[in-house]
Amino acid sequence: MAPNDITIVINTFNSEEQIFSCLDSIEQKFKVQIIENSSNLEFKKKIEEKYSNVSCELTNDNLGYAKGNNFGLSKVKSKFALILNPDTTLAKDAINNFLISASKDTDFAIISPAIQDEKDNKLNPYQNINHLIEVDHVKGFAMFLNMNQFKDIGFFDENFFIYLEEIDLCRRLRKANKKIYLDTSIIINHIGGSSHNQSINFEMEMSRNWHWMWSTFYYQKKYNGFIFALFKVSKKLISSLIKVLFYSLIFNQKKKKIYYQRFSGLINSIFGKKSWYRPKLL
Repeated sequence: MAPNDITIVINTFNSEEQIFSCLDSIEQKFKVQIIENSSNLEFKKKIEEKYSNVSCELTNDNLGYAKGNNFGLSKVKSKFALILNPDTTLAKDAINNFLISASKDTDFAIISPAIQDEKDNKLNPYQNINHLIEVDHVKGFAMFLNMNQFKDIGFFDENFFIYLEEIDLCRRLRKANKKIYLDTSIIINHIGGSSHNQSINFEMEMSRNWHWMWSTFYYQKKYNGFIFALFKVSKKLISSLIKVLFYSLIFNQKKKKIYYQRFSGLINSIFGKKSWYRPKLL
């Protein structure tokens, strides 16, 4: 297969500290589309001046993982797309190996790589099995998509901002009898939790807690109904409220804010509100 058979889509948000390592690990013969969830013209200029194979689109708003990647995928004209998080780096020949696997088995929707987790230096447990393994779902940090397989079901559910959107997508693919593979011959390093600049760590932590709880209820409601979803999250709801009160009493404002966001995310999801929370930038 040729290099123009694939487009790499990277969804970014204040990711300047991470993105250059990611782009440096990608051979320049491959086209890269960055979706930057801001109006940062300086970021766009830096990227496009340094990398001739990269185009950077500014959304002027924080679209999140699902909508941001959908926006990027809507611009893809190639047979395949590789969704990458900005806090990833590719092992040598990773992209070529994706294309080789795609040529061997054309009847697939997603291929995911084995994982090298930089935090604990652990590989995926299937690392010693050198073939494609069919799985129920994959992680969203690196997903190789066969674009034709998505014409009838679409891509990510944009009601999700972050969390569980890839699980939801894989569930819809399985329902449509489409194949999802793990390729143990492909290694991609993933730092995890580091797709943004470190200066906004606490804001991102609050955002993650809010959206994790929102997405948890929404996902359960989508597939199991409101009553089951409410039962599923009831302990988390009560626990979060108790911890808000407890940390208020001992004047631990940081913990209080975190658990308030967890409580708020659940309440908003239970009452059918959109996943509206966005981190505040410094």
